[in-house]
Amino acid sequence: MAASAALSTGQILNAPTLRETEKARLKRLLRKLARAGRGSNRRGKVKTAIARLKVRETDRRKDWVEKTSTDLARRFDVIAVEDLNICGMTRSAKGTLAEPGRNVRQKAGLNRAILASGWGLLVTRLEHKAAGRVVKVDPRYTSQTCNACGNIAAGSRESQSRFGCVACGWQDNADVNAARNIRDTAAGHAVAARGGLPLGGPVNREPQRDLLLVR
Repeated sequence: MAASAALSTGQILNAPTLRETEKARLKRLLRKLARAGRGSNRRGKVKTAIARLKVRETDRRKDWVEKTSTDLARRFDVIAVEDLNICGMTRSAKGTLAEPGRNVRQKAGLNRAILASGWGLLVTRLEHKAAGRVVKVDPRYTSQTCNACGNIAAGSRESQSRFGCVACGWQDNADVNAARNIRDTAAGHAVAARGGLPLGGPVNREPQRDLLLVR
């Protein structure tokens, strides 16, 4: 599972999803839905059960976003995030009848993973709770750049979670490595100590230099 967010401190954050038993039940319900006749009472009951599970998952994700964004807004004076086009990233790949899309099933799976991670909602709530302290950084090459030596190479991103620099051999969690690149890019935007923070933060606290990357 891709991380919902990674911090330059090394912390990995993941939004909650359905439990394994709930996922298994959802799969069973989807199979029943495929077999149920259109317009039948059985089909209606199955769709209602599926909707309840999806609402449960959405509610958990929203609750996680609220708690996580409050915690981050209190802990960090500057919060750097990748300037990602979430709407564009989750656009359907079906295409049209004249020009059908490619790898539609894979793209649909990626879209679900992006939405389930709560990226967009987390950034929106951070912008509300840490107004003026959220810095958006160009995401280009953040995943391919070694934070240890600065070398840029697509081959260094070994997998979703592993980064191994082809130049100096530095190894790290891929998202954490990218988070530290985002931190370094945004460091010039760090604010001076302020007289107080939203949500009851401590007064005249020294600014935290470790920044957040939302992926």
